[in-house]
Amino acid sequence: MTRQDSIRLSGTSYAVLGLVRHLGRATPYDLKQLIAESLDNFWPVPHTTFYAEPTRLAAAGYLVEEQEPGGRRRKVYELTDQGRQALERWVADPASAAPVLHDEGVLKVFLGADPSAVFGARRDWHETKIGELERHLEGIRFALDGDPPNRGSLEGIAAALAAGIAFHRTYLTLLDEQLADQGP
Repeated sequence: MTRQDSIRLSGTSYAVLGLVRHLGRATPYDLKQLIAESLDNFWPVPHTTFYAEPTRLAAAGYLVEEQEPGGRRRKVYELTDQGRQALERWVADPASAAPVLHDEGVLKVFLGADPSAVFGARRDWHETKIGELERHLEGIRFALDGDPPNRGSLEGIAAALAAGIAFHRTYLTLLDEQLADQGP
């Protein structure tokens, strides 16, 4: 068994590889910060899973792990050729798993909560999220107006943000329909 056959790569694995590629070199803290402002909007990763993943990928040869010699002795990760190739193959494959809806508000309504109260609160959250994503997209579009060296990566981020905005707008429409069905 070769090193690359020794582990199964998950969506989280590819997320870590992609973020390390985006940053060049990254500590777990750097990755956590980038996840909080990007991936958490559409691919939430539990912190315990996330912190273990770079070490697992390094052990399998997808990342290089270096420990800083002094100070806090943080681990720093960099993509290997094996990691870059695995990420490129995965990104190039148009197939993907079906999306999963994991909505606590819908679960509460299913189990008997007042739909008007739950959906009303959820509506406010989606409006706030749309504003947040629109501001982030505006910053990405500003960066794209120049000639950034990471244009392809920024274009992908812009497309993901636009999809996220469309998702939240569609969800608002669905919530409005549900609220209208509830009556006054």
